[in-house]
Amino acid sequence: MSDSKSSSSRPPQKSTRRTAGPQDALDALLADAAFDPLRRALWLDALDQRLRPCLPPALAAHARLANLDGGRLVFLVDSPVWRAKLRLAAPEVLDAARSLGLGVTELVVKVTTSPVHPPERADTKVKPMSAAARDALQAALASLKNPASTGPEDDS
Repeated sequence: MSDSKSSSSRPPQKSTRRTAGPQDALDALLADAAFDPLRRALWLDALDQRLRPCLPPALAAHARLANLDGGRLVFLVDSPVWRAKLRLAAPEVLDAARSLGLGVTELVVKVTTSPVHPPERADTKVKPMSAAARDALQAALASLKNPASTGPEDDS
């Protein structure tokens, strides 16, 4: 028995003619049926990016599309205040979703305790190398380039 839901959500298959070059790593992952959840997550993220401009600017920073469950559009917000504001904006959000071809009839808003959009980590920036570290690295590289000159010399 075939699953019509999963086959209709897949992109159309390419012809049997293959290209000579290697397949992109992400395309290779997404080609496997085991990665349907990844494909759905990417689709939901793209849908979130398309619906975000329909939200009031102050609300958009505190809300994120979490799921599309049948006719229910599920959003996450980071406090009850934003939940109330999003529920007030529900008619506009539902109209925007319908304009994208979604058959949604209800907006569900859930409050989460974690931030909807986590802040950027500050410790991911590369720190500059100190002068002492640079000198030590250059000395190590020089010893690799000329290993015969650093060893003990044979005085026979």
